[in-house]
Amino acid sequence: MTVRRIRHRYLLLISLRWLPVGLTIPLTTLLPLDRGLTIAQAGLVAAVQGVTVLVLELPTGGLADALGRRPVLLIAGAVNLVSLTVMSLADSVTLFAVAWFLQGIFRALDSGPLDSWFVDEALAADKEADIETGLSHSSVALSLAIAIGALLSGGLIWLGPIGPLSALTVPLIVALALSLLSTVAVALLMTEERPARGMTAWAASVRGVPVAIGSALRLARRSRVVFALIMVEVLWSFGMVTFEKLMPVRLSEVLADKEGAAALMGPVSSAGWAASAAGAALIPVLVRRIGAPWTGFVLRILLGLTIVGMGLLAGPAGVITGFLLTYAVHGASSPVHMGLLHRQAEGEYRTSLLSLNSMVGQPGFAIGAVLLTTLAQSVSVSSAIVVGAVVLAVAAPLYLVKPEFREPIDTGISPASALTPGGS
Repeated sequence: MTVRRIRHRYLLLISLRWLPVGLTIPLTTLLPLDRGLTIAQAGLVAAVQGVTVLVLELPTGGLADALGRRPVLLIAGAVNLVSLTVMSLADSVTLFAVAWFLQGIFRALDSGPLDSWFVDEALAADKEADIETGLSHSSVALSLAIAIGALLSGGLIWLGPIGPLSALTVPLIVALALSLLSTVAVALLMTEERPARGMTAWAASVRGVPVAIGSALRLARRSRVVFALIMVEVLWSFGMVTFEKLMPVRLSEVLADKEGAAALMGPVSSAGWAASAAGAALIPVLVRRIGAPWTGFVLRILLGLTIVGMGLLAGPAGVITGFLLTYAVHGASSPVHMGLLHRQAEGEYRTSLLSLNSMVGQPGFAIGAVLLTTLAQSVSVSSAIVVGAVVLAVAAPLYLVKPEFREPIDTGISPASALTPGGS
């Protein structure tokens, strides 16, 4: 395939992957609260996902490198369908924990293979392919898909219950159907050259997992650039709890109405992800002007400030304004971070490095979910949001870490020490 055709398939698969997520984002905190859980309990069960991904992220990344991106994504799609089914029925801490456990397995399997497929296929078709712009376009597609899903979610909640389904359950059922469509699309559109087949190939793939994991870990150990990027992900994930988990609670607090907040979160999330798409679309211009490392630094500071605004501005209008600005900067930050990370490795172990980055973010998010929701319940939601913002912004200087030049070590991955951030 040509690079253009590869990119089109990639963007379509990204859109189908994240459209169902848009439907569920307004619900993930408010649905447990509506079914009797406390804020702290909702944070605790959400942390189950983080712990699960922490344990499975590297093995599943290694599996994707060894077995193939397509089969791993198909397995991930099947697990996601089961997870959403359990969540639609959950009415206790235990069932919600099971749903988030399954969601953690899905996220671990899903993390990285599609991006790695795009980068590898694009570079195979053209060694000079502009992967940064492709990744930026994927952030735009992702954001727009979530925006559309969130808008649809808000509309479905506004329509109210349908038969035995509550207003907050209907979007989950629609997300389930769209997730099935996404899995079918992966099966039909994602082509991959894997000459070995059958049980022998599976056994060889499993044996290759430790090799892929070890290569990613060695790269992180000997490259201070990779280590710095990974630490950014830890602190970033901790702070993301503020706008992924605490924003709906903050909005319901100022509105004094959970269902009203859930209905409003649909269009608000939609607008937020549209702002995220705009940020991602504009970021290549800024990267060309000041470079990727300085762009990451500036955006991390700005993101902390916008989150503080979300926590301290008064009334629904102030909270929503802060949220929209937060998502605009968040959307701009993602392709910068991923572009820097992709430039640190190439070839068959790329997914393992992406999985390592995603893996370390999971304990950050899990710790943030427990600590910040506990702080929100014991002190105030605004205080928890400000603390999360400060932790996130502390990561800014890590984008400016310089690579050290040393004799390359043969690990199967291109030495990070021979590459500077952004490929400059």
